[in-house]
Amino acid sequence: MPLRHIDGADLDYYLVLFDRDGNERPEPDGSLLSQKLTEAVRGNASDVFISSHGWKGDVPAAIRQYNAWISAMAAQARDRSRARTLDPAFTAVIVGAHWPSLPWGEEDAGSALLGDDETGEFAAEQQMSSGELVQRYAERIADTDRAKRALETILAASDDDQVAAQPANKELPPYLEMAYQALFGEAGLGLDGATAAPGSDQQTFTPALTISEWTSAAGQAQPEPAAQTGLLSDGFLSNVRDALLMPVRQLSFWAMKQRARHVGEAGVHTLLIELQENAPDARFHLMGHSFGCIVVSAAISGPLGPDAMPTRLPRPVHSLFLVQGALSLWSFAESIPFPPRVPGYFRPVEAAPALVSGPIVTTRSTFDRAVGTFFPLAAKLGHDRLLGEELPEFGGVGAFGIQGTAARTTYDLVILNADAQYGFDAGSIYNIDASTVICHGDGPSGAHSDIAHPEIAHLFWQAALAGIANS
Repeated sequence: MPLRHIDGADLDYYLVLFDRDGNERPEPDGSLLSQKLTEAVRGNASDVFISSHGWKGDVPAAIRQYNAWISAMAAQARDRSRARTLDPAFTAVIVGAHWPSLPWGEEDAGSALLGDDETGEFAAEQQMSSGELVQRYAERIADTDRAKRALETILAASDDDQVAAQPANKELPPYLEMAYQALFGEAGLGLDGATAAPGSDQQTFTPALTISEWTSAAGQAQPEPAAQTGLLSDGFLSNVRDALLMPVRQLSFWAMKQRARHVGEAGVHTLLIELQENAPDARFHLMGHSFGCIVVSAAISGPLGPDAMPTRLPRPVHSLFLVQGALSLWSFAESIPFPPRVPGYFRPVEAAPALVSGPIVTTRSTFDRAVGTFFPLAAKLGHDRLLGEELPEFGGVGAFGIQGTAARTTYDLVILNADAQYGFDAGSIYNIDASTVICHGDGPSGAHSDIAHPEIAHLFWQAALAGIANS
């Protein structure tokens, strides 16, 4: 799959596959696509665009997302003409990074077929046996014997009549609590608060409270109570088994944040360095959606944390576009305004010398329930400290934009038409309220993935054009 062509568009792209540890996966013929990419950019590319999809993306889903997104980019004729005006030698190489974020998806690039979109966030699980669910969640959270035994205990508890009534009272029997905590322990996650690395940036793991609060939040998202259980119908929380799976899904959510960071810090960071070294005059523009925003932020920062051996990019990238980001609003902050008042995890991206020379642009939408409701709920669970009356300790960029970065001028704007000029400046952050465009979608995610619009593609081009103009 060295180069993918999109029907009806005149832009092609490379789809580079990484495994869960950030290692590049060979092509069906055993070659590495990064080698072909290196040849493509060497002396040939003026601009390299690298994108990452978000959570719940297997190979076919990634192809659908990239086809839709790159088609929207290709349709922005005025922006592309402007790029050629700014640089008559403008030649783009487009890269889509795939990382395995759907545990039961088709991950074989050689046999991936385009099919129908996934019909529901959790609907497929209703058709699975307990054995299938144990294997699926073990693959996502921790593929160990202890984790599988814990999952078996959790799923078997759905047949326990005494368990059925307890979640409503925020209670669980001790044996079930022990099973959840064993699963958490096997996952290798942390409870280190908003300052920590993605995957450990939550505050507590209280399964009974998880079930109660997620059920309540789901009720607000899909207010159709099922009389026989007090839970929700329509494929979200339709029975006791669904309710007992919510803490497991919460751990899965955290594990995917951690995986996104690993893939970004390892594979995509390494690829970015290789491409920059082989195209020393090229400009680089990164874009992420959802957890893909963690991937591209980590690709820029490189390995971080006390035990990491950090590596730095040869030079800054020229623009960064974070669409409905499922990462903390404080990720780039100089000092998070809550104890212990330390920098955000991705602060090195912003710290001098900054690793993004051009503009950083984000989108947010009030119709994105995945980031607006379930992202903070997954992290805080019963704790909701506010800065003033507006900004929470736990919240996503896709709901609040990037906050706490005094070193860059930050602007809060409303999205404009697809032919408007934003006048983005290098060295500034632009948080764009895109609620009038990113507004379609149902189920627990709402409009989270409703991004393939001309106005959103135009935003990406405008950020890139600012990077080109200031290079």
